Amino acid sequence: MSLRDRLNDEMKDAMRAKDDLKLSAIRLVRSAVKNREIDQKLVLDDAGIHEVIASLVKQRRESIRMFGEAGRVDLVEKEERELAVLLDYLPRQLTKEEIVLLAEKAIAESGAQGGKDMGKVMKVLKPQVTGCADGRLVSEVVKELLG
Repeated sequence: MSLRDRLNDEMKDAMRAKDDLKLSAIRLVRSAVKNREIDQKLVLDDAGIHEVIASLVKQRRESIRMFGEAGRVDLVEKEERELAVLLDYLPRQLTKEEIVLLAEKAIAESGAQGGKDMGKVMKVLKPQVTGCADGRLVSEVVKELLG
């Protein structure tokens, strides 16, 4: 079953169950996918839909951080619940240890020597972690390893 079909089926299930949170999150994803398709003038496949969901996850994490700093616990909780629903549609997220191992392999493969070679490492590493890890965390790990 494609991700698009899964979203449609689960949206119907959420309507029947009157699960407003899940219904809202799925509608948000479908709307963002439709906007991306209109902008790019093509129909997104599962990988493209994963990219859209990953960007929505990134937005939610940033919102949680900002609302937390502002002391808005109610909004933090709402965003965290939405984030949990969105994460269900992404592949399993890599742990920091897994990212470190992948980054070490990418550094060896690219022959990177220091911080100036970060672009080389990211070029090798990005296809392996796209949709499976937060880009900021990947970048931090690579910076640490390159020194």
